[in-house]
Amino acid sequence: MKRDRRSLSRARGVDPQRRAPAWTRSWIFDLDNTLHNARPHIFPRINQLMTQYLQSELGLDVDAANALRRHYWMRYGATLLGLIRHHDVDPAHFLRETHHLPELGRILVREPQLRATLTRLPGRKFIFSNAPVHYSRAVLKALCIADLFDAVFSIERTRYRPKPDAHGFLRLTRAHHLRSQRCIMVEDTLENLRTAKKLGMKTVWVSREPRAPAYVDVKISKLSELRRALPQLA
Repeated sequence: MKRDRRSLSRARGVDPQRRAPAWTRSWIFDLDNTLHNARPHIFPRINQLMTQYLQSELGLDVDAANALRRHYWMRYGATLLGLIRHHDVDPAHFLRETHHLPELGRILVREPQLRATLTRLPGRKFIFSNAPVHYSRAVLKALCIADLFDAVFSIERTRYRPKPDAHGFLRLTRAHHLRSQRCIMVEDTLENLRTAKKLGMKTVWVSREPRAPAYVDVKISKLSELRRALPQLA
């Protein structure tokens, strides 16, 4: 009587259940414009709240507040950093006031099949965002995916040194005992992916641009394409 393939494998000392190596990489996801589209509604609303904050705290008119907000964003990569360095603003107060969005669930632009896509990805999953923790958790809850992530690493956890500064990346990997070489960074922002690559991470760029720089390992136009990219990221 012929033995089936499983019996033959066992006879040769090979367990068919262990042929494929276990997935050992961890996923690090950006939040805004990666897991959802913040451009149409959320970013304009946050910018408006930041401008109002500058008007209130610094006594500026709307035009001056808008100009200063943009200037600090262009110079430092985040308006908050300029306010800390030049105006001694309390970062926790700023983030609380400028990321208070009661209408969040109504204005979110959701990624199709997001939960199904994330559920099918093997490995641990983390959020790494320049946004504050209360906002990040609110977005994840509204997207019905909060339970899929091991942790949320927000701007507070980086000691207010946002991406692309390597400081936050290193704090994240140390806090969760991750090896950079076993991490995959999924982002919409190239500057952040450049830092991730320098640290040894695999990089996935979420973009509709036709070409990607050399430090991008995989370019996808939408998150649902991640599953097909697994062989390139293993």
